[in-house]
Amino acid sequence: MQPGSRNLITDVPGILIGNAQDTTLKSGCTVLLSETQLTAGVAIMGGAPGTRETDLLSPDKTVTLINGLVLSGGSAFGLDSASGVMTYCRENNKGFSVGKSIVPIVPGAILFDLSSGGNHQ
Repeated sequence: MQPGSRNLITDVPGILIGNAQDTTLKSGCTVLLSETQLTAGVAIMGGAPGTRETDLLSPDKTVTLINGLVLSGGSAFGLDSASGVMTYCRENNKGFSVGKSIVPIVPGAILFDLSSGGNHQ
C-alpha cells in the first residue's frame, strides 16, 4: 500500500476533516465526515476512557457503518460535541434507517485536558 501524496487521512477521496479549538479553554475538537458511510474499529485503553457509541464498532453489532467520528478534549464534557455532528448528519439525511427515522451514528472519544491550564469554569 502506498501512502497518499501528503500521507494524511485527507488523501482518501471523500474524507472531510474539521477542527475547532478554544485557546482560552485550551481544548479542541476534530470531526471526521465522509461523503459515504465509513467502516470503523476501536481499541480502548487506559484507566478512565471516555467514549460514546464505540460499543457499536464491535463486529458482532447490528450497525456496521458510521456517519462521522469525533475526537475531542474537554474530558467527559467533550463527549457532547458528537451531538452537533449528529444534528448535522440528520439534517443532511445521513444515518442508520430505523423505520421512518434516520439515526446518525457518530462515535466519539475524549481525552482528559481539564488540568491543561485552561479556563474550564
